[in-house]
Amino acid sequence: MKKLFLLLLFVAFVSCNEKSKIEKATEKIPLTVQVERFDKVFYETPIADFSSMRRKYAAFFPNEIADSVFIEKMTNPLYRELYAEVQKKYSDFSPIQAEIEKTFRHIKYYFPNTVLPKKVITLISEMDYQHKVIYSDSLLLVSLDLYLGKDHKFYEFPAYFTQTFERSQIMPDIVADFSTRVIAPPRDKTFLAQMIYFGKEMYLKDLILPDYDDFSKIGYTKEQQTWCEENQTEIWRYFIEDNLLYDTDSKLIARFIAPAPFSKFYLELDSESPGKTGVWMGWQIVRSFMKNNEVSVDDLMKMDAKEVFERSKYKPKK
Repeated sequence: MKKLFLLLLFVAFVSCNEKSKIEKATEKIPLTVQVERFDKVFYETPIADFSSMRRKYAAFFPNEIADSVFIEKMTNPLYRELYAEVQKKYSDFSPIQAEIEKTFRHIKYYFPNTVLPKKVITLISEMDYQHKVIYSDSLLLVSLDLYLGKDHKFYEFPAYFTQTFERSQIMPDIVADFSTRVIAPPRDKTFLAQMIYFGKEMYLKDLILPDYDDFSKIGYTKEQQTWCEENQTEIWRYFIEDNLLYDTDSKLIARFIAPAPFSKFYLELDSESPGKTGVWMGWQIVRSFMKNNEVSVDDLMKMDAKEVFERSKYKPKK
């Protein structure tokens, strides 16, 4: 027992020491990020100065839309109330800017050839929940109206959506959008390919967001994360016994990959389960693969799902 304790202590020490090396290395990466509060510019610019604002921020004002449409929005009481709610929560953006810069440094550490955005632009996007953040080489767009807190009065979305409308989801959403630039698309339409694709995204969050809890990375509650951990064996047995791994039925994405109020096993446990259990299982497989193989992160992102699975030696925790 004493030897086992010492071994575990040594492993923990090595792991913490490695993490410390990475954190020190990321801190040395030079980085300057400029923040523009377009949400403030839009709602605080006098109507008389609208034309000059439109010229300066032409990318946000499509030519085919008349000035009157935007001016109506600037003066609309409901939109102005939404803007006021955003300012209550994000009047000081500097803590989030610091988190973004830390996230960018970790991205640069693991992908040294990537081009990081030089500018972060905050805006109010009319509740476009499918594009909460947009990551590109030149800039990062963050829609602050979608991070007001899950119980905010302006949200009329299902609870499984709004639970990710928290401040704590900004960084995971940034990494998710970045991941589409480095993870190779699935080579086939199997359920396994989808699981591993999103498992890679989650593994990137492990690396780039080392201080985040697992439930925050995937957009779960603590209880949903615990449910997956406690039922990991049952979930895996279901996938195997129903021969789902190499199934190409597109309905499996809605049942186990896409955001949903629960996963659809068609069993009594459905109502207790969170959505995206296929993503969660893919995450555990990728973690197991990286634990048991000496492979660079860049190579992992390019690898075929079947090879990742077969070399993962994955076994559900009992």
